Amino acid sequence: MTDLLLIAIGSALVNNVVLSQFLGICPFLGVSKKVETASGMGGAVVFVITIASFIAGLIYKFILAPLHFEYLQTIVFILVIAALVQFVEMFLKKAMPSLYNALGVYLPLITTNCAVLGVALTNVQKEYSLLQGVINGIGTSVGFAIAIVILAGIREKMEYNDVSESFQGTPIVLITSALMAIAFFGFSGLI
Repeated sequence: MTDLLLIAIGSALVNNVVLSQFLGICPFLGVSKKVETASGMGGAVVFVITIASFIAGLIYKFILAPLHFEYLQTIVFILVIAALVQFVEMFLKKAMPSLYNALGVYLPLITTNCAVLGVALTNVQKEYSLLQGVINGIGTSVGFAIAIVILAGIREKMEYNDVSESFQGTPIVLITSALMAIAFFGFSGLI
C-alpha cells in the first residue's frame, strides 16, 4: 500500500508530467485560459491516461511480451490512446457540447499528447504491475490536471494585471509556467 501511495504522490507532484518532465505542453498552454475548460481538459486527460494505462498494461503483459512483439509497443499504445480519445470526444459532443466546443482542436490532440504515451511507456520501462501502472496513470493525470487548473486560475487573474506590451500573451504565460515549474521542484525531496 505504501508503494502505491509513493507512486501516486511521486507521479503527481515530484515528477509532474508537465512541470518536471515537460510532456503535454501543447494542451497545457493552449487550454489553460479559463478554469472551466482547463478542468474539462484535466478530466478528459485523467480518464484517457487511467484507462490507457490499464489497457496498455494488459496488452503488453498478455499479448506483446509473451509473443515477443515488444517492439510494437509504441504503435499499439498510440492506437489504444486514439480509440479512447475518440470515445471521450463522442461522449463530450453528446453530453457536454459547450465543453466540447471550448476544448476545440485540443481534444483530438490528446491522441498525440506525449504525456499520455509517456505514461504507458514509463509503466513498461519501470516494469510496473498492472495495479502499479494504473496508480501511476492516475497520479500522473491528476498532476496534469492540478498544473493546468493552477495555470488557468493564474491566467484568469493576470487578465486584470498591468503587463507591459512586450510580455503580453505567450511570453507572460511561459514565464508563469517556468515559475510554477520552479515551485514544483520544491517537491523533489519529498520522495
